[in-house]
Amino acid sequence: MLTEKKAVQKTTISGDTILKKVTEQLNTSLTSLKTQLGEKKFNKRIKKAAKKLVAGIEKASAKKAPEKKKAVVKAKPVKKKVVKKALKK
Repeated sequence: MLTEKKAVQKTTISGDTILKKVTEQLNTSLTSLKTQLGEKKFNKRIKKAAKKLVAGIEKASAKKAPEKKKAVVKAKPVKKKVVKKALKK
């Protein structure tokens, strides 16, 4: 049997577009709350909820691709030679 592995395509979407999509989806799904809270309070709460949801997504993607740390090279201490001159009398 042959097993084929399909390459997983990762899409890179900016945080702004994700935030806009989340706010649109929350607005459409929670329209009944808009009339109860009023538009101003509703929009503030939608923004806060969307930011929290997007923050979780961005942190998860950052953990998948950690950056490599550069090796730190420490300098060796330089020993100074002390030259004693003989005192001539």
